[in-house]
Amino acid sequence: MYKYLFGPVPSRRLGMSLGIDMVPKKVCSLDCVYCEVGKTTKLTTQLNEYILYDKVIAELMDYFANNPDPDYFTFSGSGEPTLNIRIGDVLDFLKETKPNIPVAVLTNGTMFSDVDVRKALRKADLVLPSLDAVTEETFQKINRPAEGLTAKKCLDGLIEFSKEYTGKIWLEIFILPGYNDNDTDILALKNAINQIKPDLVQLNTLDRPGTIAGLRSANADDMQRIIELLDYPEAKVIAASAQRKNMQSYRTDTESAILGTIARRPCTLEDMVKILGLHVNEINKYLDVLEADKKIKTIRQERGVFYQIAE
Repeated sequence: MYKYLFGPVPSRRLGMSLGIDMVPKKVCSLDCVYCEVGKTTKLTTQLNEYILYDKVIAELMDYFANNPDPDYFTFSGSGEPTLNIRIGDVLDFLKETKPNIPVAVLTNGTMFSDVDVRKALRKADLVLPSLDAVTEETFQKINRPAEGLTAKKCLDGLIEFSKEYTGKIWLEIFILPGYNDNDTDILALKNAINQIKPDLVQLNTLDRPGTIAGLRSANADDMQRIIELLDYPEAKVIAASAQRKNMQSYRTDTESAILGTIARRPCTLEDMVKILGLHVNEINKYLDVLEADKKIKTIRQERGVFYQIAE
């Protein structure tokens, strides 16, 4: 069982993706209200070798020796991967060892003001940054950033990276009704998108409960209205989670293990990580499908969000 690799997981966007986690749960520069991984425990913009390079490389070498190649290597996981100062070195190792497999980086897009971060990520084939708000009030409300981060600083860094980078950028915007779905925020995002010029804009919304109560997902009409307001030729809504079941990497034994665990007693996400020994992101992928299939439901209690079998 690996500590820093997870999957391959059935990714809606990247097929059979081997995840690489470069920070402990949950070291991040944001504490987004909608985060399905959970509340940020270390809110920081400090670059550090949070997970040691040698440990990540050792796991990758073992994986290569014992498993077929995935469709993608994906830096993502329990927090913000670009906070690890050695991410560029791991990227170099992947490019030298498996040059034919593309590398993607899922990032919250907050660290591009750092020239070293931009330089490290230039080596990736695909970068998927998030941009939920460019007005300061909404950015603070939905993303709850670390001290010193502003909407302008994040946007300026992302624009600078887009000018330097020769790979593909898929920009993700997480739509949360009551937070960033008003016309003012969407038109501000439209202006930002036209400066970044991403290859693709992907609209996403809540699949499961976030870190605070009372959030709801955007419906199909909401998303269509926003697509029309953005008026960007390469903008689309991310496909439904249930489609993961049709992917080659979807494992029915993993689904059964999750269902068997919560059938015995309701569990939080953290409970399932400890019991099953799976990475938090891997479990999240399956919970999305199980909720879409109405096989499980959630209940919020004092200790957090619990998952239980649907009646």
